[in-house]
Amino acid sequence: MDKQSKGYMGKIMNVDLTTGKIQIERLSPIVYESFLSGMGLAAHLLYHRIPAGADPLGPDNLLGFVSGLLTGTGSLFTGRWMVVGKSPLTKGWGEANCGGSFSPAIKRCGVDGIFFKGISPKPVYLYVDDTTMELRDAATIWGMDAVETETHLINSLKKKNARVACIGQSGENLSLISGVSTDKGRIAARSGLGAVMGSKNLKALVLAGTQRIGVHNREEIKRLSQICNRWVQFQPPFVPGFLTAPIGALMRMMPAVLTQDGLLYKILLRKWGTVSMNQMSVEMGDSPIKNWNGTNKDWGFFKSRSSNPDVFIRKEEAKFHCYSCPLGCGGICKTDGKFSETHKPEYETVLSLGGFLMNKNVDSVFYLNELLNRAGMDSISAGHAVGFAMECFERGIITTRDTMGVELKWGDPIAIEFLIEKMITRDGIGDILADGVKVAAERIGKGADKIAIHAGGQEPAMHDSRNDPGFALHYSVEPAPGRHTNGAGLYYEMYQLWKKVKGVPKMGPVYMKSSKYKKNIKHARIGKANSQYLNVMNGSGACLFGGFLGAKRIRIFDWLNAATGWHRTPEQYMEIGTNIQTLKQAFNVRQGLLPKDNRISDRLLGLPAQTRGANKGRSVDIDTMMKDYWSLFGWDPETGIPSRETIEGLASVA
Repeated sequence: MDKQSKGYMGKIMNVDLTTGKIQIERLSPIVYESFLSGMGLAAHLLYHRIPAGADPLGPDNLLGFVSGLLTGTGSLFTGRWMVVGKSPLTKGWGEANCGGSFSPAIKRCGVDGIFFKGISPKPVYLYVDDTTMELRDAATIWGMDAVETETHLINSLKKKNARVACIGQSGENLSLISGVSTDKGRIAARSGLGAVMGSKNLKALVLAGTQRIGVHNREEIKRLSQICNRWVQFQPPFVPGFLTAPIGALMRMMPAVLTQDGLLYKILLRKWGTVSMNQMSVEMGDSPIKNWNGTNKDWGFFKSRSSNPDVFIRKEEAKFHCYSCPLGCGGICKTDGKFSETHKPEYETVLSLGGFLMNKNVDSVFYLNELLNRAGMDSISAGHAVGFAMECFERGIITTRDTMGVELKWGDPIAIEFLIEKMITRDGIGDILADGVKVAAERIGKGADKIAIHAGGQEPAMHDSRNDPGFALHYSVEPAPGRHTNGAGLYYEMYQLWKKVKGVPKMGPVYMKSSKYKKNIKHARIGKANSQYLNVMNGSGACLFGGFLGAKRIRIFDWLNAATGWHRTPEQYMEIGTNIQTLKQAFNVRQGLLPKDNRISDRLLGLPAQTRGANKGRSVDIDTMMKDYWSLFGWDPETGIPSRETIEGLASVA
C-alpha cells in the first residue's frame, strides 16, 4: 500500500504557443479534493484562466487535454480523456469526450492535463517523453488527414508506445463542428474544439512517457475490478439483428415499460456495439428522422434494415477495446470502397447519416464514417448540416444556384457525399454548412432559422426528446448544450443510483409511459442526479457505457476511495458533481451567456406535436423542467444563474 500515491499526478503542463515556453505546474491537493481530476480539474482551471469575452479562436482561449483520476489505477471502464476550452460553436463551456488509448498517455507524462494558450506563429506539434518536452515543426504534416498524421508521426519517431491526438483538414480549416482525433478514428468530436486547436496552429500531441501511476490501495482496486468484470463477462445468447426492429415496435406499443437494467444494454453492446440500437431506436421513436420532421413511418422496417446491426458486424474484422475496457464495443471493419479499413460506425453516425437523411445506402455510411474520421469532423453535426440543407432545398430557401447544380434530395447518397466533401474543404455551399446549422441559417436568412435544429448553437444527438423528455432537459440545461451523454430518463434507470446514493429518486420496476410527460418535480430531481453523477464519472475518466452497468456493479465511488485514500460517501462525491456543474455554469455566465438561451428548438419538444408515428401527440414542458432543475441546484430558477456567494466559494479553492 503506497500511502504517498493518490491516483492523480498532482501536476499539469502549461504550453504557451506564442512564446514556445513549456512549464510544469504543481497543484494543491485541495483542487483534486474539491473537483477530482478530468472534467472537474478543467472546470476549475478554465474558469480562472480564460478571461471574460475571450475569442474562442484567439490567443486567450485555453485548450486543455485532461485524463481522469481513475485512469491507470487498475479500475475498469476508466480510460476516457477529454478536450476542453471555450467553444467556438456555442461561445460557452466546451467539452468533448473520447476513448481509445490516449488518456493513460497523458498521465504517463507525469501530469493530469496539458493546457495550451496563445497562438503559434507556424504549425507545430507537441512532443513529450520522460526527458523531453518541446514544440516541433509541423509544416510537413499540415494538410494531412488525421489517420495520415498519426501514422506518419509514429513511424517517423519510431516510438511504439507513443500516442497521438491530432486534427484533420476540418480543424485546420477552422470548421466549428470539428473535433480532435486519436487511434485512427476515435474522435473527441463535440463543441468545435478541433477548430480551437487549428486556430492555435497546433496539429498534434505526441505523448510517449512511461511514468508510473500510483494508487493508495491497489489490492482493493483489483478486488473491485474483478467483481465488476464478472458482470461484464456474463453474456447469455440474444436474438439475431433482424429481430431488433420488431422488439422496438413492441416496446413502442406497450403503454407501460419495465425500468431498464443496464445489464441488458451491456449484452447488446458486447454483441454488436452501439449499432445494436439502430432499428430498435427507430421503432421506439428514439431516433430522429428527416431533420426531426419525420417519423418511424417514413423510415420503417424495409428502409431501416440497411442499419440492421448484423450488417455492420459482418464487416467487423476485430473488436476494438478502449484502454481498461473489458467490453470492447468498438470494432475495426474491412470495406470494399475507397477506404479499405475503418472503425465500425457508431449508432450516432449510422443514424445521422442514415435515417436522419433517409439514406439507406450502407456503403455510403461506411465511406462517410471514415471520411469524417479522417477529416476530424463531428458526424452528428455534419448529419444535421446536411439535413438542414436538404430541408432548405425542399422549401425553396436554397436552389441549385446555391448547390453548384446538385439537387438535394432526401436519401440521395451522391448529394449527401457531395455536401460533406464540400464541408470538409469549405468549398461553395460547404463553406456555409461547415460551421453548423445555427451559423448557416444566419448566413442564408430567408427564415432558415426556423428549421435549424440546435441548442445554444450545438446540434443535438440522435435521441429524440419527444420519446424521452430527459434528453430535452439535458440538451437545454447543460453548460455544453445539445449533448446526449449528459443525461436522460433511460440513463437514470440504468445507473440505478438509488441503490447506492441516499436521497435520490427511487424507481419502481414498472411505470406508465404517460408519466414521463406530466409535470413532476421528480423529473428535475432525476436530471440533477444525472448531471452530478456524470461529472463524477468525467472527473474519474469513466465511460458512460460502463456507468450503465449500474452504480452497484461499476464501483466508481469505491474505486475513488481506494485510489486516493479518501473516505468519502457516495453523497459527498455527488456534491463534488454539484461543484463541477456550478463552475461550468458560472463559466458560461462569465462569458456573457444567458442559460435560458440554450433551450432546445421547439420541433424537438413536440411544439407542435407530431400527428403520426411513434411520438404522435407528445410534447414536453421544458420550461417548467428547466426552472425546477436550476432551483434544485440552488441557482436562480428564472435565469439559471448561480448566486455570487456560491461562485465565490468555489472559485476560492486554491
